[in-house]
Amino acid sequence: MGITKTEIFTDQQNQVAMFAKAFGHPARVAILQYLFKINACICGDLVEEIGLAQPTISQHLKELKNLGLIKGSIEGTSICYCIHQENWTAMKTVMNQFLDQDIENKNNCC
Repeated sequence: MGITKTEIFTDQQNQVAMFAKAFGHPARVAILQYLFKINACICGDLVEEIGLAQPTISQHLKELKNLGLIKGSIEGTSICYCIHQENWTAMKTVMNQFLDQDIENKNNCC
């Protein structure tokens, strides 16, 4: 497999791609939706709610945490997860700028 050469792209292009990756799997979308729905940190098991094996859930949580969309804190033997509000707002700004390009550039091509 070739090198991705992310350094040849702008910071915004790399950010959009990273955030899009978060939404690139329905399990991560389901986890985010569930965290918003409960509107609290969850220390319990997401396996029953999402319906995937614990290692799979853990991998998706790790991806979301690495992207900064969720945060986790250790409480006893559990890690509690919730939406990282500040980073979520920043992500929305970046994605809206990208998605609103059609509003800014109203050409009549094709």
